[in-house]
Amino acid sequence: MQASVAKRKRHTRLEIATKLAQANELATQGKLQSEIARTLGVSVMTLHRWHKAPPRPQPVSVVTPEAKEPHRTRGADDDRIAELQLENSRLRRLVTNLLLEKIKLEEAAQSQRSVA
Repeated sequence: MQASVAKRKRHTRLEIATKLAQANELATQGKLQSEIARTLGVSVMTLHRWHKAPPRPQPVSVVTPEAKEPHRTRGADDDRIAELQLENSRLRRLVTNLLLEKIKLEEAAQSQRSVA
């Protein structure tokens, strides 16, 4: 018989988005990637893969008064929302990458100070 292998869990888009938001928050607090991954219950590679994955627009569940108006085109509004969400996720990823670079540089500077 084959040894039991842990079954891989597929995370939904919402779970991934939530965990990435939590990871961003922990990164701003100065936590290491390994600590962030352990806190979220995923591997460092999974966290890295999620950060590098192309952004997907999230469905919007908020109903605005404009959406109820019959004269507005819903398709154009949905396209604009998806476009803005895509841009927002790209900007968030950019900020996250810059924060991670900053943390790495601070850690390197701190280790050089302790050696010198």
